Amino acid sequence: MLKFSPCIEMMYRSLPFAERFAAVKAAGLDCAEFWGWTHRDLDELKEASQKNAVKITSICVGSKDEALAEEYGQKALLSRDSGEVLARVVEESLKTAEFLDVPALIITTGQEREDISREKQHEYVVNSLRRVAPLFESAGITAVLEPLNILCDHKGYFLYSGYEAFEIIREVDSENVRLLYDIYHQQITEGNLIPNIRANIELIGHFHVADNPGRNEPGTGEINYRNVFKAIEQTGYKGYIGLEYSPTIDDTTALKNTVALAQS
Repeated sequence: MLKFSPCIEMMYRSLPFAERFAAVKAAGLDCAEFWGWTHRDLDELKEASQKNAVKITSICVGSKDEALAEEYGQKALLSRDSGEVLARVVEESLKTAEFLDVPALIITTGQEREDISREKQHEYVVNSLRRVAPLFESAGITAVLEPLNILCDHKGYFLYSGYEAFEIIREVDSENVRLLYDIYHQQITEGNLIPNIRANIELIGHFHVADNPGRNEPGTGEINYRNVFKAIEQTGYKGYIGLEYSPTIDDTTALKNTVALAQS
């Protein structure tokens, strides 16, 4: 059975953040995820997660150190010394992940540079991830690298191709560095969803889900999520599927409808 993890950044937004865990539980789900942690009360989040028996499945890397956060924001994974900057960010983020019992940390590459070749930027991404791979391996936590579409939502972002992203994961060659395959983003970028998922499932550490167009709940757009979910389950995938969409209807109803697609 697939394990669904609603993104509470995008759902139950009328509720205080920590109270969204209870809403997820009331909807019948046992997992949730969100993006940023550096500005949040971690003790409150841990208490809410434990009280409601809702596991936090992923968060983004980040730093409470403003200077470090700014430097990482500027260099991301696309500079010669990005590995060292990323390592400092990852060390801090891993402590948070361990405190909250989060199994995966999301990493993005940053915006494509115009002053150097794509080949060199690709090399920097690989080197940066190789630099931090031992940190993830020691912690028993997975880094998940996310490609994003540049047509609708993230113009100028470096890593948009799922094909290149899988190449990067293979080059890094660590069991603890995997891909975050966002079905919405990759449908926009290249489609061919089910064959790509089947061919590369061993490299996927987390999924994100939304329909296209609109980035709303499955069933509102062009993606046949009934078939996509069936294909994922048939691979034997044991990880989490993040529901990262803006509901067009009541949040709980949208969640239940999504789960129902995987059960039909």
